[in-house]
Amino acid sequence: MRISALLAVAGIAGCLLAGSALAQFFRQSEPNPVGRPEAEFHMARLAYGTRGCAGSRGSCNSWWAIDYPHAELHFLPAVERLTRIEVSKDSAHVHALDDSIFDYPWLFAQQIGQGYWNPGPEEAARMREYLLRGGFLVIDDFHGENEWLHFEQVMSSILPERPILDIPEDDMLIHILFDLDKRTQIPGERHLGWQQMEGPPHWRGIYDDSGRLIVAINHNIDMGDAWEHADDAHYPAPMTALAYRFGINYVIYAMTH
Repeated sequence: MRISALLAVAGIAGCLLAGSALAQFFRQSEPNPVGRPEAEFHMARLAYGTRGCAGSRGSCNSWWAIDYPHAELHFLPAVERLTRIEVSKDSAHVHALDDSIFDYPWLFAQQIGQGYWNPGPEEAARMREYLLRGGFLVIDDFHGENEWLHFEQVMSSILPERPILDIPEDDMLIHILFDLDKRTQIPGERHLGWQQMEGPPHWRGIYDDSGRLIVAINHNIDMGDAWEHADDAHYPAPMTALAYRFGINYVIYAMTH
């Protein structure tokens, strides 16, 4: 029943959100300033590297904000509708060296494998402290072996003693609210047309000494695109529904572990 309801939500997300809220953010290119959390759950994006020009619908964002703000416009209301969590209406954007990073225990990072994030010793130490003090990092939207190799190098500088493992099917993350044992690959919008996926999907993670998942890794998966294009008729509604389920499981796991 819960999954059927969620599929219905995904199909009508565009109708619910395509009005004034979407118009307000259309063509916005600058991310929002850092502020203190204003709700029980406040999504934070990891800001890194140099500014690029990425995005869709007229946006020109840095790579780390490639799906902003449309992903947030769709995903955050879905979290609020489908759970009892009080949710902030927008994300915060924080650098690893910002002291405010410790105010946001759920951190979302995209395009890490592109090579634009190369943390130095101080930044790597701060990220290690953030994760071992209870933070939860979700890595999304990076593809192929070259990007994976760069990601491995980054994570080895942050958590050198901790291996990257496949998340097992009996992990609490997979069942904490929605059962996600059927791990269907979530494509980016570009993968529906001009670009093929660069390999099979992998849901991997890094755990601390107590067995808590501290880094959730979506490789060859574009969960953020599925959120962003929830109101696009050409993007498959079942993929958005699946991306909502994964995202909500990540949020609940982070807030309860």
